[in-house]
Amino acid sequence: MLSVIEAPFDKNYERYYIVTDSFGNRVQVAETEVVLDTDGRAARFRVTGNIGVIEDDVGTFSHSLYLALVVFGIGSLIVNALAILYGLRPLDQARGALERIRAGESERLQGDFPREILPLANEVNALIDSNRRIVERARMQVGNLAHSLKTPIAVLLNESRVLDQSHGDLVKGQAEAMQGQVQSYLNRARIAAQRESVLARTDAEPALERLVRVMRRLNSEIAFELTVSPGLALAMEQQDLEETVGNLLENAARFARHKVVVSAVEAAPDVKGLDPARRYWVELVVEDDGPGLEPDQIREAMKRGRRLDESKPGTGLGLSIVSEITAEYQGRLTLSRGAPGGLRACLILPGVAKDVA
Repeated sequence: MLSVIEAPFDKNYERYYIVTDSFGNRVQVAETEVVLDTDGRAARFRVTGNIGVIEDDVGTFSHSLYLALVVFGIGSLIVNALAILYGLRPLDQARGALERIRAGESERLQGDFPREILPLANEVNALIDSNRRIVERARMQVGNLAHSLKTPIAVLLNESRVLDQSHGDLVKGQAEAMQGQVQSYLNRARIAAQRESVLARTDAEPALERLVRVMRRLNSEIAFELTVSPGLALAMEQQDLEETVGNLLENAARFARHKVVVSAVEAAPDVKGLDPARRYWVELVVEDDGPGLEPDQIREAMKRGRRLDESKPGTGLGLSIVSEITAEYQGRLTLSRGAPGGLRACLILPGVAKDVA
């Protein structure tokens, strides 16, 4: 800005310059000259303002404006975030309900959904009902097939008794193997039909107690110990649980010397190699004090129809059936040598959360 000496008047007889007053303040001056009459007399008018005061006012206003904009921006973000969270909450509820169905903890999509999502929930429930009807029809067909095959296999077994020993033993062995294989594939077909639908729920303690009680009666010379965590439930059919554990118990009782230990507890949440969508797993262990198996024998025992000890009764399908049923439920079967030196069979099976059990 020019000083009073350097600042000329413009064509409108106005000029602007800065001076310093007697108090040392920088003052902005706006000056104009007005001609009063024809004799050339003129008057000058000056308007002054303290530059420091003006700059302070501008700074205060700018600070207030920036603060207001920041508060408004943060407030807008918070309001928008709350609106989005509130608006998407029904979708989050639907996701949680679907997860519970996926984990076998619920049979239908349940919740108080808004009008926009209610048609979707109704369609999902209708799909679940349709799947359930398909499963029931599949079970009925499997049952009819099993019933129709029972009689021919029973006839073969009866006829094997009247044949000479060499031929009779051959027919009987093949018929028993066929019976076990048919039952195995029927079980796999039934499980596969229901695997993608809603899984059943089986309380672990009463089912295992019933199996152990039967084994105690059949093997009075062997002590059976059972430990089950309270409230434990499995997301699988009761007959599938009984078949898997029953096969393991029969195998353990066949080779045990004095004792068989059965335990069922909630598995660690970070079990590797299993379905990450399922949050609850159950670890079921059957352990005996028999001779046990070496690693190469374990691999051989898992093969269908293989029997490591021909002196013991059986078809060699037990462990294979257990492995197949466990795999159909996306679980896992591992065999190892236990603490007493015998075979330790560990099942990881899908479980149901205790808060919904």
